[in-house]
Amino acid sequence: MRPTRVLFVLVPKVHLLDLAGPAQVFSTANDLGYAYSVSYVAEFPEVMTAQGVPLRTELEWPEIGPEDLVLVPGWRSPRLSPVPPIGPGLRERLRAHHAAGGSVASVCSGADALGWAGLLDGRRFTTHHDLTEELAARYPRATIVRDVLYVEDDRIITSAGIASGIDLALHLVAVARGAEAAARVAREMVVYARRNGDELQDSAMLRHRGHLSDVVHRVQDVIDERYAEKLPLADLAGQVGVSERTLTRVFSTATGLTPLRYQQVLRLERAEHLIGHGATVESAARTVGFEDARMLRRLRSRAPV
Repeated sequence: MRPTRVLFVLVPKVHLLDLAGPAQVFSTANDLGYAYSVSYVAEFPEVMTAQGVPLRTELEWPEIGPEDLVLVPGWRSPRLSPVPPIGPGLRERLRAHHAAGGSVASVCSGADALGWAGLLDGRRFTTHHDLTEELAARYPRATIVRDVLYVEDDRIITSAGIASGIDLALHLVAVARGAEAAARVAREMVVYARRNGDELQDSAMLRHRGHLSDVVHRVQDVIDERYAEKLPLADLAGQVGVSERTLTRVFSTATGLTPLRYQQVLRLERAEHLIGHGATVESAARTVGFEDARMLRRLRSRAPV
């Protein structure tokens, strides 16, 4: 697999966490075998961060293709400048990458750079809550979405402030490499993998990973990968070297669910996705591992977990 290149475009006074959060996600994903490479470019050979740390960057863009991502982290901006944060050359680069089928993302005030490049026009976007009104007025042809962590619209992905860049990056890993990959990255980073927004952004695989129990994580890894199979409790307990009673207790304490219920939630979530894309209830039930559709119908009738 050719590594997906993630190219960060740095603006003076870039916020360290806007940059470091997503960079850590993609770097960790690569360390876990999911094939990413990270590069940094700017209009100056040295960029001073908002926190006073100088960063050395490249001036020349590497070769990138439609499968790659260009990401603009935010910078310190109590109010946005009337001057474009990036020059005409970088603005054209962003437009060209998107026109070629690539994805362009931003964190926080990085949305302003996308706006100057014309990439927000006709699209939904979000940004830091302190900047929503200003950016909404600046880009009237775009639609601001408030109170969400990130928004994806036609390969333009924008996120809210500071730490939300981690959520955005985990979402992109989940889309490109699968929810299990994103869950592994989140676990390695010891972060709560919160996701929100459109379809599948509230993934059960991530929603129930906000704990530090290694035993439970290992069992979840098995269930995440084999949720459509029969997984007897005794087999799961044997894989992690504990009794069935102990596994049920620690799993319930960590996630609020039994292992069986967790597996059902994964099956239900996948089935809802299939049904939303035109599958019948019967075919969706078979695909996710139910012997017939009656159990799926019963689960769908219950309140969401």
